[in-house]
Amino acid sequence: MMKKALPLLRDGASIVLLTSCIQYMGVPHYTTYGAAKAAVRSFARSWAAELKDRGIRVNSLSPGPIETPLLDLQVKTKEEGEALRAEFFRQVPLGRIGKADEMAGTLLFLASDDSSYSTGTDLSVDGGIAQF
Repeated sequence: MMKKALPLLRDGASIVLLTSCIQYMGVPHYTTYGAAKAAVRSFARSWAAELKDRGIRVNSLSPGPIETPLLDLQVKTKEEGEALRAEFFRQVPLGRIGKADEMAGTLLFLASDDSSYSTGTDLSVDGGIAQF
C-alpha cells in the first residue's frame, strides 16, 4: 500500500501506521501477530529515515485493548467475552479497556501539525499494559 500511496503524498505529509502494544510483550498464542506488529513498527522507523528529504513524517500508534467488535471475534461465547474483558481490567494499570475515540484522537494528533517535531516515533496508548 505504501508503494502505491507514496507518489500521491505531497511533501510534508504525515503517515501514521497502526501497530499494537503486543509488539512489546510476550503474549501466548499471539506470536505471529506480535511479530507482524513489530515489523510494522520497523517500517515506521525505516520510512521515517527514507522520507525525511520530502519532509514526510512517519510515526506509529500502539494501542492496548480497545473496545471494538474485534474483541468479541476472539471469543466464542458471551461469557468468554466477559471473562476476557475482566482479565483486561485486571491487567491494564488504568483498570479499563480503551475507547475507539481515544485512539482516534491520538491518531489525529500524530497526523496533525501538533506533532510536527515527531517522526519515527511509536506512541503507546495502552492504559499502561505494556509498560510494567
